[in-house]
This record gives sequence, structure tokens and C-alpha cells, in this order.
Amino acid sequence: MKCRYCSNENVNEFIDLGQQPLANDYLSESALNKGQYYLPLKVGFCKQCGLVQVIDYEMPQNIFNENYKYFSSYSSSWLAHCEKYVDMIVKRLNLTQDSNVMEIASNDGYLLQYFKKYNIDAWGIEPSASVAQIAIEKGIRTEIEFFTEEYAKKKLTRKADLIIGNNVLAHVPDIGGFIRGLKAALSEMGTITMEFPSVWELIKNKYFDTIYHEHFSYLSLCFVKKAFNDCGLEIYDVDRLQTHGGSLRIYARHMEYGDLEQKESVIELLNLEEEAGILSPDLYNEFGETVRKTKYNINYQLLKLKMEGNSIAGYGAAAKGNTLFNYAGIDKDMIGYVVDKSPYKQNLYLPGSQIPIYDINEIKRTKPDYIVIIPWNLKDEIEQELHFIRDWDGKFITLLPDFMIW
Repeated sequence: MKCRYCSNENVNEFIDLGQQPLANDYLSESALNKGQYYLPLKVGFCKQCGLVQVIDYEMPQNIFNENYKYFSSYSSSWLAHCEKYVDMIVKRLNLTQDSNVMEIASNDGYLLQYFKKYNIDAWGIEPSASVAQIAIEKGIRTEIEFFTEEYAKKKLTRKADLIIGNNVLAHVPDIGGFIRGLKAALSEMGTITMEFPSVWELIKNKYFDTIYHEHFSYLSLCFVKKAFNDCGLEIYDVDRLQTHGGSLRIYARHMEYGDLEQKESVIELLNLEEEAGILSPDLYNEFGETVRKTKYNINYQLLKLKMEGNSIAGYGAAAKGNTLFNYAGIDKDMIGYVVDKSPYKQNLYLPGSQIPIYDINEIKRTKPDYIVIIPWNLKDEIEQELHFIRDWDGKFITLLPDFMIW
């Protein structure tokens, strides 16, 4: 396979998660017997540029469309994270009501809504019309478009003082073109902040369920710094975050404008990644073997509970669960149903496994012995929300990073 960033012909495949449907391609009842589109889900590492990437992928236009069911506003802890970010960045960059703030992949307005209290007319660009419409109904100016280099150079009428991108950098197949678009869209003294899951945290914590087709890339600071530098942008600061199992938030500016003193946080993390072997194929090959052993253990532990006569349900119809369930062959015989707070997912079925999705009242009605918390990154939030399962001695399960019952 040819690397999507540097065109190196020798990308090393290190993990194969089998044939998988698109992780957010939820099924209606009428579609259950009509078949579903599957793609191989393999990941490779480019030794030349350091990019970790899916090998076979679907075009973004076929993923982020009218059927896209991911809405960011259904996690209270994520909303709190976003509000804290807005309060921080307004103060740090001295933003005013005259500042032009743009978010790429702004989803349902989950973050931009918090700029209203500062009277800043922050606006978003979002490719999924059904998701963007929710933001528009909240009074958040949203353009229904894919952000590209061409968009930034030909359609953008005013350059941005702050460009925000949360969990979007990994969602674009042409990273180089996307970053060149960021540079074209940024004002002279503007700042870009991008948040993305850290590939080092993914490997360290065995979070292979975060691999799916809409995540085209798995990013290290080493690679992202190189890619930004190649496009004339400098990363001058980085925050290590707890979100999504361990993420990075980078701060970047034009190389040619202003003081570009690099903070110690950048140097420290680059050194940490290099010491961990983030640029070595050996790290990824070892991870591939770990993933296979983890799957075997999950199958064994769940099967043991079922053989003992226990009922198991799931919480959170998250895309990460769909990767894990399809890779491990988990279906509705193993996990009877999943509940989710999003009404856009309720009464549908998980892709591939065809496990039904209900609202939370189904747990109160059926009283399962075990609840698998699928979005492990929200474990504490979900445990508090479902505290009532202790009334019938119900227990929680997380499958990753290790199988745990409590």
C-alpha cells in the first residue's frame, strides 16, 4: 500500500480487524435482511513519515452523510470539557466579539454554543446536513460543507483568528491538503487548536476499538509536527488530555509571523514518544499480537458468564463498540441489547452484530445481571447514571483496556 501522506510504497500492515461495516452505519429494522456494506479494516505504519493509517478506506462523502448518527451533545463530561476549553482559549488569546472563530467539523454545536456568553459570533463548518441542522436550530451559524484546501482558498471570505478542530484531523484522508487549508484559512497572528486521540495512548492502553474506517489516521505528535512544519505551520504548545482515553491538543501558528518560541511541553512529549518507539515498526507489530490475545480473553470471559446463565446488556451504542463486537464476533446471543441516550440511535440496530438499541428504561424493565459499558472513556459518568442496577445486585463490565467486573 502507498502511504497517504508521503507516497512511500512500503507501509507495514500490523493489525487486521477483519471485514467490518462502517462503524456508524446503524440499521433500521426494515434493513436487517438486506445485507450491509463491509470493508477490510487493516492498519499500517509508514516508517518513512511515521503516519499510522487504515489501509482500505471509504471516501468521507459516503460516511459523513444524512445517515451519520454521531451527535456530540449526549455526554455531560464532554460538554464540560468543551466549556472549559472555551473559557480558557478566550482568555488566553484575548478574543473579543470582533474575533473570527471557526470550528471545523462542528457537529451539533456542542462547543460553539459556549462562545455565546462572550458575545463572540463563532461559526462552524460541518459536512453532515442532518447533524448541522441541529446546530442551526440552536442559532449557531453553520455551513454544510467539507473543509478542504480548495474551500479555504476559494470560498472563505474572512480569515480566522482561531480555528478549532476536535477529533477531525484523523477523519480526513488527505492530511497534507487539510493542513494546507488550515494555513490558508488562518489570519496572520491567529492560532489553530486541534484535539486528537494519541496513538501512543491507544497502543499503551490497548484501545484498538477506536480503530474504524472514519478514523483514517492514528496520530502522534511526532508525525503531526512534521506535517504542520511541511505546510508552514509551527506547533508551539501541546496539552495532554484525558478525553477519549488519552488525547493531545496542539496549538499552532504561522511560522513566518510573530514569536514562535516552542514551549517545553512540545519537546518533552516528542522525547517521550521517541523513547516509547513511536517511530519503530516493532512497537506496532507487538501491538498487533496484543490485540489478538485481548480478543481471545474477551470472548472467553463473556462466554463463561453466559454459560453460567447470566443476562448481559450494553450501555452506549458507540462506534468503538461496533469495531470490537464485529472483530470478536459478539452478537445479540451474547449481549441481548444496548441502550443509548441519543434518540437518533434508539430503535435501530448496531451495524454488523445487529444488536438492538433501546432507551435506558429497558435496563429498568429487564434488570440484566451485567451491563457492558461500551464507551469506556465515559465509565465514571455512566456508572453514576446507572447506579440503580445495584438494587438488583447488577454489575458493570468494561472490556478494555482489560476485562473488568465490578
